[in-house]
Amino acid sequence: MAQVTAWDAEVDLLVAGAGPGGMAAALVGALEGLEVMVCEKSEQIGGTASTSAGTLWIPGNTQSRRAGYDDSPAQAEIYMDRLVGGTKGRDLRSAYLETGPEAIDYYDTRTDVQFLPCGRHPDYQQNMAGAAVTGRAIVPKPFDGRLLGEDFRLVRPPIGEFMIFGGMMVGKDDIPRLIGRFKSAANFAHSAKLFLRYLSDRLKYPRGTRITMGNALVARLFYSLRKRKVPIRFETAIREILREGGRVVGAVVESGGRTLRVRTRKGVVLATGGFAHNTEFRKAFMPQPVPVHSLACETDTGDGLTLARSVGARIDGDQHRGGAFWTPVSVTRRTGGWRGLFPHLALDRAKPGLIAVNAAGRRFVNEGASYHDFVEAMFESHKLVPTMPAWLICDSAFVAKYGIGVVHPGTRNLAPHEKSGYLTTAPTLADLARRIGVDPVGLADSVRRHNGFALTGSDLDFGKGDSELNRFNGDPEHRPNPCLKPIEAAPFVAVAVWPAEIACSAGLATDADGQVLGEDGGPIPGLYACGNDMASIMAGTYPGPGTTLGPALVFAYRVAMHAAGKGVAAGRATGASGALGREEQAAAR
Repeated sequence: MAQVTAWDAEVDLLVAGAGPGGMAAALVGALEGLEVMVCEKSEQIGGTASTSAGTLWIPGNTQSRRAGYDDSPAQAEIYMDRLVGGTKGRDLRSAYLETGPEAIDYYDTRTDVQFLPCGRHPDYQQNMAGAAVTGRAIVPKPFDGRLLGEDFRLVRPPIGEFMIFGGMMVGKDDIPRLIGRFKSAANFAHSAKLFLRYLSDRLKYPRGTRITMGNALVARLFYSLRKRKVPIRFETAIREILREGGRVVGAVVESGGRTLRVRTRKGVVLATGGFAHNTEFRKAFMPQPVPVHSLACETDTGDGLTLARSVGARIDGDQHRGGAFWTPVSVTRRTGGWRGLFPHLALDRAKPGLIAVNAAGRRFVNEGASYHDFVEAMFESHKLVPTMPAWLICDSAFVAKYGIGVVHPGTRNLAPHEKSGYLTTAPTLADLARRIGVDPVGLADSVRRHNGFALTGSDLDFGKGDSELNRFNGDPEHRPNPCLKPIEAAPFVAVAVWPAEIACSAGLATDADGQVLGEDGGPIPGLYACGNDMASIMAGTYPGPGTTLGPALVFAYRVAMHAAGKGVAAGRATGASGALGREEQAAAR
């Protein structure tokens, strides 16, 4: 390739994308003395993570240990080996486990990106050796958006379905206190404080500034970058990767109608969010028929993969089961005729008194399984019986107590939701089946059998309520099984759910430092990837809460350290890989 002689700008590290992976790489790079520029093609930071729950899966993290939740990274490695299978990618998984706590401590102590332990938050495959119930999940501390001033408008908001009163965020811990606001003085005071804060915010800001979950994570990263004066160029896209002598030395960027050549002394980092809205890549890596819905940011169009492929990079997709990470979603109707998506993550499916059925009216899954496993079961069922959509079936008493999807707990008048098309009701199961187009005999049999299981407390078909994860998301006050209760109080209710990805699993092949690999298996000097542009170390499996954000921040740290010439030494953080004791080795067998 001809040498590029005319440069418009020069930096150490050029980062494509201002999601959590890109911002984290930029932040660590700046702290390690690199001159960094971030290019974000949209008008706001945050990407898909800004609408997420914000959890990170970090085995052995310091925050949980301090809170008394002990965990073993060596056990986590056993768990991941069992879950992912095979030796392919094991070096990256080991690097993740070794570096995870160190990376999080780095953010926690040197930046405003700080975390809280979740305590009890079970891994999603409790039947596998090495799985944990506590200690591996952390969440970002809530953030005061007022600290950003006018820049708060540059933070991509969460989906409307995650806010109340048109712009007020609430965390999982806020929900029971808001619902029970009249049950105790403490609950009322908490609820009143949240609402008054929100009213005050709306006098100046487009939404509430008390932000939580993934929105807090991206805002904390943004705030940390602003404090260190790291430039973020909005509405700026990288159009071409430039090389000299086989090494990436810069990129062509397009900003405000101008084309600029930016030279990089250390490298280009691709963190553009994956390929969620790229038709070619969806067809190549996702199941058939390709799901039509996506929870990913609309600007995630595969730019990083396309750019890297143009310089000989390898896309790792064959080993990634399903190509993405999934959740069931229901389709909502927003003001103005817009459609939205509500992810059924944990608030309704595991609760007692709900089943999921296919077009034959038959159950096909443990409804309390993880959102990813639920959708994988949808794919399998659909091979034999139409299961796109599947239907969540419950009764009016269930909705009144637990809510369903966007219908809040305490709702007794379902007419507005039925009029909008969000749900269907009927006085009998037979009528409900006809209205939603499923087999009435199959549905009646499924409900009858489920109700029998609810009386005994044992689901003989799918084991709903048997696992720690099921019970964690169920109703601990319900006996004998926190996830089983008869469906019997008319009117009966149905909500359609579809598969949608929350992130991509297939992506660019990299080494443990995030260096993008070429077709020959060797690294392309000066080219890095992290976040959803990097092929996931989970290979399409889902070990626990925070499966995408954990690796995004950990490998962003490794990328920046490598670019700064301070690569993370293997084995120094936790010694997870190759350091199993005799008892753990025996357990692994």
